[in-house]
Amino acid sequence: MIDPQEFVARLRENGVEFFSGVPDSLLKELCSCLSHESRAHQHIVAANEGGAVALALGYHLATGNLPLVYFQNSGLGNIINPLLSLADQEVYSIPMLLVIGWRGEPGVHDEPQHKKQGRVMLPMLEAMEIPFSLLSPELDHADTILKKAVVHARRASAPYALIVKKDTFKPFKTVQPDHVSFPLSREEAIQQVIDGLDDRDVIVSTTGMPSREVYDYRRKIGSGHHRDFLTVGGMGHASHIALGIALQQPDRSVYCLDGDGATLMHMGALSLNGTLKPRNFKHIILNNGAHDSVGGQPTVGLEIDFLDVARASGYGQVLRAQTKQELASGLTDLKHSVGPSLLEIRVRRGARKDLGRPATSPIQNKQAFMDFIGSQR
Repeated sequence: MIDPQEFVARLRENGVEFFSGVPDSLLKELCSCLSHESRAHQHIVAANEGGAVALALGYHLATGNLPLVYFQNSGLGNIINPLLSLADQEVYSIPMLLVIGWRGEPGVHDEPQHKKQGRVMLPMLEAMEIPFSLLSPELDHADTILKKAVVHARRASAPYALIVKKDTFKPFKTVQPDHVSFPLSREEAIQQVIDGLDDRDVIVSTTGMPSREVYDYRRKIGSGHHRDFLTVGGMGHASHIALGIALQQPDRSVYCLDGDGATLMHMGALSLNGTLKPRNFKHIILNNGAHDSVGGQPTVGLEIDFLDVARASGYGQVLRAQTKQELASGLTDLKHSVGPSLLEIRVRRGARKDLGRPATSPIQNKQAFMDFIGSQR
C-alpha cells in the first residue's frame, strides 16, 4: 500500500501543486493528507465534481501548471460535460490528472448503486477518449505510472486518469483540527424526526449514512420501510425526488432528509423548490459540516447560512435546531407550516461503528414505497 504523504511528495516532484475534488471512501486517506499538507487555496473540496474540473481549468489558465481532480467513479456523471465541452483537446485542450476511486470494481463486493458504475467506468473513459492507468499499490511502480500520466497530460494538453482500487493507500494519521461539536448526533435527530411523523407522511433520505440510519431505526421499532425512499446513490438529488413526489401527492407531507454536502452539491434545487411552492414539502438539512459518509472531509456547510439561502429562494418558513428541545419545537412548527419549509438540524460528526445496511434491494424499496403511496390515495 502507498503512504499518502509519499505519493503527494511524488506529485509535487512532478509539478502537481493544485488539488480539487469531491471526497471518496477509497481516496479518504489521500484526501486527508492533501488537506493536511496543502497551503491555502491549493486544495479545495468542491461542491461537485464538475465544479472541481472548472476550478482546475481556472488554475491552469492562471498558472500554466498541471492540476489534479479527484472523485469517486459515481462522479463521472457530474464531470462528463465539463470534461468534454471544456477540457477536451478539441475545445480548450486543458491538461489535468484525474484520480478516480473505483467503487463497484467487478469481482469486489460493494453496494448495489456502485455495481453498474463500476462495470462501465473503464468503457466510459474509453468512449470519452480519456487515457487511463491503474495506480499500483506499490510506490515505486505507482511513481512510474504517475510520471507517464504527467508526461502524457502535458504533451497532449488533455486529461489523463489514474484509477485507484480499494486499499491502495495506507491510513493517514494526523491530529484532527478542532471543530464545533453539537449536542445531537445525526442518528438521534433522525430518530426524533421519524417519531414525530404522521402515518401518511413519507421520507426521501439522501445517500450515505442518513438512509442507513433511517432504515436501521425503522427496523428497530418494527414500523416497516414502506414510507421511506432511500436514495442510495445520486448524491445531491434527494430534494428533487422529494419535490417530484410532493407535486403529485399534494395531500401528504413529504419530508426530505438532506445532508449539508448533498445540498451544496446541487443547491440550485432550493430555488426550484421555492419557486414551485409545494405546500407539503418539508426540507430537513442534517448539517455537520462534513462529508461524513466517506471520511469526514469538511464542507462549507457551517460557514454559510442555509436559512438565508432558502429564504431568498422562496421558502415560506425556515428554522434551525441543535438541541433535542429545539428540534421538538422545530418539528412541530415544520409540521404545521405551509411549505416549502426548511429545518436545518446542526448535528455532530460521526456514526456508530455497528450501523447496519439495508437488507432489501433498491428495487424492493421502490416497490414497497410505491405500493404504500398507491394504497393511500
